Amino acid sequence: MKLTLRSLGGAGTVTGSKHLIDADGTRVLIDCGLFQGLKHLRERNWESLAVPPESIDAVVLTHAHLDHSGYLPKLVREGFRGTAHCTAATADLCNILLKDSAQIAEKDAAYANRKGFSKHTPALPLYTMRDAERALKHLKPIPFDSEFEIARDVGLKFRRAGHILGAATAELKVGAATIVFSGDLGRYDDPVMPDPVSVAHADYIVVESTYGDRTHAKTDPMEALGDTIERTVRRGGTVVIPAFAVGRVQSLLHHLWLLKRAGRLPATPIFLDSPMAISATDLLRAHPEDHRLDAEAIEGSCGVANYARDVEASKAITANAMPKVVIAGSGMATGGRVLHHIRTFAPDPRSTILFAGYQALGTRGARLLAGETELKMFGEWIPVRAEIANLPELSAHADADEIMRWLSGFENPPRRLFIVHGEPAASEALRTRVERELRWSASVVDPLRSYELS
Repeated sequence: MKLTLRSLGGAGTVTGSKHLIDADGTRVLIDCGLFQGLKHLRERNWESLAVPPESIDAVVLTHAHLDHSGYLPKLVREGFRGTAHCTAATADLCNILLKDSAQIAEKDAAYANRKGFSKHTPALPLYTMRDAERALKHLKPIPFDSEFEIARDVGLKFRRAGHILGAATAELKVGAATIVFSGDLGRYDDPVMPDPVSVAHADYIVVESTYGDRTHAKTDPMEALGDTIERTVRRGGTVVIPAFAVGRVQSLLHHLWLLKRAGRLPATPIFLDSPMAISATDLLRAHPEDHRLDAEAIEGSCGVANYARDVEASKAITANAMPKVVIAGSGMATGGRVLHHIRTFAPDPRSTILFAGYQALGTRGARLLAGETELKMFGEWIPVRAEIANLPELSAHADADEIMRWLSGFENPPRRLFIVHGEPAASEALRTRVERELRWSASVVDPLRSYELS
């Protein structure tokens, strides 16, 4: 059997994850993500896939974040007719995320056409709500820890990865070879999500390297969050938290509930301004087996914020001058309702824009953390006078030590380790560390290469 691995995205960058396994013409795509961040990356979403979508037999989604699932509507529209395998919680989250992605794309195109600031006439969405709804029909949930045949001579088993609801590592048995994909690994000892489950054996491992060159601070994220909010409120400002609607929002709500329960922030109102995040938070109740929270913690976390379910409620939050906390999507400030709050509060030196997760190169979040004093949004330049803060310890991604901990769970060295989903420096740092500490053969995946697996 001729067996090859090729990355069509998520190599040399932290976005657009798509890894293709080809076994004598049977093709399985592990993850189907959108490119986000820098303009040249986003433009790749519009290009044709390197292989015909109709030639792909199956898709495996490790989790629902758009950089792993958001290309599926376009793949289906352009000819994919197979099944997209995922966990039950991932299917439920994709039902929220893919529709939201389509709706934002349609709204952004319509807004650009009304205001006339698009370079294209007319501006078009990458895909539509109809495309998203068609893609959802291809999803097939399968349980954790059971093996299923998903294509000719290809078996699949999911194990828990932590990170977000439903996130999984994916073990593929292709003929006689076993290939394990990490997807995005979560944190160990996270208060909300379970630890990543160890895997004993693999011939080949494909591992992410988002934080492959750094470790998270050991400070208590709840204390750091509380200190930032209290500091801002004392000076009469608002804390705006751009947050990933799936994963980070639920963790933030849990920490805020713990702060309230401890007697802190007694008079500080908290608003969640993201219909998608509200829906995702409701899934904590639907999938209790996918997280650590008991019934009291679920109800407390879900009830700590005032929910803005429509545009009028969102506008009322922005118009309210009182000190408060506003959580809104998206996590890298690339779109969504958080942009309206940033436009209002970024010029206010009393306020704080607080990031709580990885910021890809080229995103507004990364530019703000780099010290930019102006932001362009909605066709205008906005001055930035607010405090810009970052709490990387709230990240849902494993750091370098935690990636190494997961890799150390394999009982025997793989024939080869492939490193993906990281900026070049992070991926190379992880490769060097793996070769030094584990003495494994490791390669940073080149997106222009196809790798033959023996």
